[in-house]
Amino acid sequence: MTQHIAKPLRLVVSLSGGGTTLQNMIDLIGLGQLPARVELVIGSRPDAYGLERAKKAGIPTLTIPRKSTPPEEFSLRMHEAIRGAKADLVCMAGFLSLWTIPDDYIGRVMNIHPALLPSFGGKGYYGHHVHEAVIRTGCKVSGCTVHFADNVYDHGPIIAQRCVPVLENDTPDALAARVFEQECVAYPEAIRLFGAGRLRIEGPRVRVLPGEPQDARSASR
Repeated sequence: MTQHIAKPLRLVVSLSGGGTTLQNMIDLIGLGQLPARVELVIGSRPDAYGLERAKKAGIPTLTIPRKSTPPEEFSLRMHEAIRGAKADLVCMAGFLSLWTIPDDYIGRVMNIHPALLPSFGGKGYYGHHVHEAVIRTGCKVSGCTVHFADNVYDHGPIIAQRCVPVLENDTPDALAARVFEQECVAYPEAIRLFGAGRLRIEGPRVRVLPGEPQDARSASR
């Protein structure tokens, strides 16, 4: 069920690739099923197709090329862009670049990972590398994880997880498709809960609050 909020959340989405997660958000917003507005899409690569998806949807874009930008400058430009867009929430959507989250955005940056963290996370575990590792190790289940990001790869308090089976004779492509189906459910739901003020970080955990919606920024307290 879509959560009611007084006004749409202002989102900044960051990506490094095809932008399928962004497209899911755009589609749900268009259907009235996600009470948010994407104010800006930031790409870490100029050839990221997700930037084209944003342009087709009329969303402003910004490219901050990670390979040619020193780390401190990269983070600074991210900060400036996010604050300039007055983002309530930053959604990393296949964003492969580590950046330093400023203090005023701790608890206001989400990430989605195509595995059940803390397994199969960290530097080098992205895209099909994750699904190949899951299959290679003989896991019987996989899935996706939405979490509040911190300044370590694939780390931070977990908001939601959804599982899928790993089938006999599975392929990375087939597993990736099943996981992505669950990503399309888990990430929007996490955004709705944030917008409704129902997420509270308590140490390493995220508590989902019952009752009436509160201020969306309660998640960062």
